[in-house]
Amino acid sequence: MNNEDILQRIQALVQEEHDLRDQPQGAAADAESQDHTARLKRVEEDLDQCWDLLRQRRAKADAGENPADADARPISQVEGYRQ
Repeated sequence: MNNEDILQRIQALVQEEHDLRDQPQGAAADAESQDHTARLKRVEEDLDQCWDLLRQRRAKADAGENPADADARPISQVEGYRQ
C-alpha cells in the first residue's frame, strides 16, 4: 500500500463517517442503533490507524528509510496514544 492508496482509504472512511453521523438515530431500533454505533466506532479506529500508518511512512521517507517498511500498528496501540 502506498501513500496514495492510504489517502484514498482515508477519504472513503471520512465520507462513511460523515454519512453515519448524518443519519438520524432517534427512530432506529435498539439493535440498529447498536450496530450504527459499533460501525461508527470501527470507522473512527480505522481512520486513526490509517493516519498513523501514513505518518510512519512519511517519517521513514524523511529519515531516508524505506516507507514500505512501515506496518499498520494494532488499533489497541493507535487508540492508546496521547494527544
